[in-house]
This record gives sequence, C-alpha cells and structure tokens, in this order.
Amino acid sequence: MKHYRIGELAERCHVNKETIRYYERKGLIPETERTEGGYRLYTEETVRRIQFIKRLQALGFTLAEIDKLLGVVDRDRDRCKDMYQFVEQKIKEIKEKIQDLMKMEAMLLELKACCPHEENLYNCPIIDLLLEGAYFSKVDDMWFWMRDIVPNERWK
Repeated sequence: MKHYRIGELAERCHVNKETIRYYERKGLIPETERTEGGYRLYTEETVRRIQFIKRLQALGFTLAEIDKLLGVVDRDRDRCKDMYQFVEQKIKEIKEKIQDLMKMEAMLLELKACCPHEENLYNCPIIDLLLEGAYFSKVDDMWFWMRDIVPNERWK
C-alpha cells in the first residue's frame, strides 16, 4: 500500500499542508499513523476523502455541512437517502441565493439608472437615495434587507 507524507499528499490533492492538518483537527480526515520520526503517513483513502471534500466545497457546501455529509458517507444504512436529502436541501438554498442576488442586481440597476452619467458630481443621486433610505421603503420584500438581523429559518 502506497503511503504519502503530508507534503506529497498536499501536492497530490492540490491543497496546502495546513489544510490537511486543519481537516485532521476537525475530524474531516482520520488521524493517521506516524513514522518513528513523527512524520504523518497518509493512504490513497485519504487522497480520495480530500478530493471528495474539495468537490463538495466546489458545489457550495460548507465544512460544517461536509462534516455531516461525511458522517452519512461513513455509515452504511440509509446513506443514499440521506445524501439525496442533503443535495436536495443545498439546491433549495442555492435557488434562494440566486433569487436574492437577482433582487440585489435589479435594485442596483435601478439605482444606477437614477444617475444621469458617470461624471463627478457633488450631489450623487445614488448616494442621496441610499442615505435617505426612502428607496428601500418601496421594497416589498423588506425581509430581504433585514435577513442578517432577523433570523430566517433557512439560516438556522
């Protein structure tokens, strides 16, 4: 069985050594055996696990979510059903984020349209609207602007 020192593993997985140590401290990858000299020795299984973690991160999963997902992967029973539910929930969250971003874009485009041109003006209509707050009083979805203050079910 092939073993990798931490530097070799980092290079193979395209992460830095500190990332591997962090994953180990957080329990995302199992602690590994060490040589008599104290060097960590990792296996192909660790390579696969780190690559799995990186793929999940690329899909938008947080390390806390990945920790839960790894618990599902490590179990034999119901793992497909549980993984399906995790993916389904992440899709829902991403769709909600897209909606939020689209609202933000529409509002920014509207603000941009309030400005006659890009020249330096002392009285900038965009700044005036943002300072007054009147612009936001016409927003139907006030929760959208308050979501960081008032907890929403999806962020619990």
